[in-house]
Amino acid sequence: MNAKTEQTQITAAKSWRMWVVFLLLGLAVAGILAKLLSLYWTDQAFLQNQGDARTIRTMLIPAHRGVITDRNGEPLAVSAPVASIWADPKYIDLQHPYLSRLGQLLEIPHGTLLDRVGSHPERRFIYLRRQVTPEVAEAVRLLGIPGINVDREYRRFYPTGEVTAHLVGFTNVDGEGQEGMELAFNEWLSGEHGSKLVMRDRVGRTIRHIRSIQDARQGNELQLSIDLRLQYMAYRELKAVVEAHQADAGSVVILDTHTGEVLAMVNQPSYNPNDRSRLEPAALRNRAMTDLFEPGSTVKPMTVAAALMTGRYTPDTVVKTSPGTMRVRSATIRDFRNYGDLSLTGIITKSSNVGTVRLVMDMEHDRLPRLLQNLGFGQLSQTGFPGERTGHLPDLRERQVVERATMSYGYGLSVTPLQLAQAYIPFASDGVLYPVSLLKNEQDSAGVRVMPPGVGNQVLNMMETVIGPEGTARRAAVEGYRVAGKTGTVHRIGGGGYNREEYTTVFAGVAPVSDPRLAIVVMVDNPKGREIYGGEVAAPVFARVAAGALRLLNLDPDRWPEPRRQVAGR
Repeated sequence: MNAKTEQTQITAAKSWRMWVVFLLLGLAVAGILAKLLSLYWTDQAFLQNQGDARTIRTMLIPAHRGVITDRNGEPLAVSAPVASIWADPKYIDLQHPYLSRLGQLLEIPHGTLLDRVGSHPERRFIYLRRQVTPEVAEAVRLLGIPGINVDREYRRFYPTGEVTAHLVGFTNVDGEGQEGMELAFNEWLSGEHGSKLVMRDRVGRTIRHIRSIQDARQGNELQLSIDLRLQYMAYRELKAVVEAHQADAGSVVILDTHTGEVLAMVNQPSYNPNDRSRLEPAALRNRAMTDLFEPGSTVKPMTVAAALMTGRYTPDTVVKTSPGTMRVRSATIRDFRNYGDLSLTGIITKSSNVGTVRLVMDMEHDRLPRLLQNLGFGQLSQTGFPGERTGHLPDLRERQVVERATMSYGYGLSVTPLQLAQAYIPFASDGVLYPVSLLKNEQDSAGVRVMPPGVGNQVLNMMETVIGPEGTARRAAVEGYRVAGKTGTVHRIGGGGYNREEYTTVFAGVAPVSDPRLAIVVMVDNPKGREIYGGEVAAPVFARVAAGALRLLNLDPDRWPEPRRQVAGR
């Protein structure tokens, strides 16, 4: 083979290899172009969604729960900004040097923290700590640990603490009402969370806000009827008497007799809604609306009112109570002592059981139960408060003579402190009963007449004698004001019937008599020691509470001291 032929063969071989290279390069370029076209035209939406799924997030915008205030705008429940710390285990490096510092900030032991985020690598969301302060949240954010995130939320705070705990209630960690008005008006107070689109980096940090999807709707404000000044004062007095007499429990209710609004409602024992770590279940009860007791002698003014409503009695009608006892079938009714002949006014002044029994036996069998029902006994107050109880008002038949007799002086039926306070409103409004409200009324309440005109005023004047020198509640007197009311002392009911060693003491009253504005009930359950009667335990609390309330509301005194006589020559 000559040199020319050999050179031609070498050139042909190089040319063939170059064409192969060019062909392979062309195929590669064509494949890349085809893939690009495919990605652009066919898979663009899919890839865009996948990319967004890894970077675009919908972030919750927490709504602000509505504020609860007293009638004067003082805050009782507010929502404070806090933060939640959560982890995405996929991005957390368990060897990160700042994890120990994170545990210190969140008060989580280092081992517990590692176990919590390391034992669930498949999860994308784990709460580490809820409702931390903004200062702690900022410290966590500055650590810059990949996979550790901070979200804003709100925590409910109760500035008045245990003073309004039973009425206001509280929420759980998610801001849902659990007790009290927080529960009753949960939907009204709750806002509606909003949302927005944000872009986050690969470790979950928000790097850009894209757009708002839905604005958050803040919760509505709730204005209660209570006056915080009266609430504090009543709570202080109740707590003092419960501690002084080592009582099991107690309640005080103050109503506005013009509107039916609850101006104060306090209970013992209470609790701190801001720290429920040591909460006893029994302390949760709003006893003024959930605990029942027999009202005892506080029902006697209603029995006298029922007698006056027959038209056969006047305040001066005399009733024979001698010899201080009487038999009603198999039962023996007793007075504290033999009071002899008593007028209707004297029956209330001396708190005569025999007197009220003689009155009720002279009426139609259903007259007193009908009046008690009209006064709200055995019924809900329609406030909407969760757990409120109706009490018990028996439907007596004509043949149930003993039951009618004991009902006349407050045995055989049960009420709550709120029901008893409402029942005293007609004595202050000359026979008109107003519905009870836990919310501030924006317009005048519509009352219902339950007694003929004049009857309520007559009974009110009779009850004023209870505080006088011949009455059973001289310690209920308020300097500078005329007050009226009635004591009650009843045996507590135990497993085997009435416990003769334990009592519930009550005082229900109205002030001031000349222009009644307040109906107040004080109930102290099972006081211990030498003083156990309503006139000794509950009446002094009424005096202090009424005095404080009358002055705080700036009501004019209506009992001026008698002028001193001038002695000649001095």
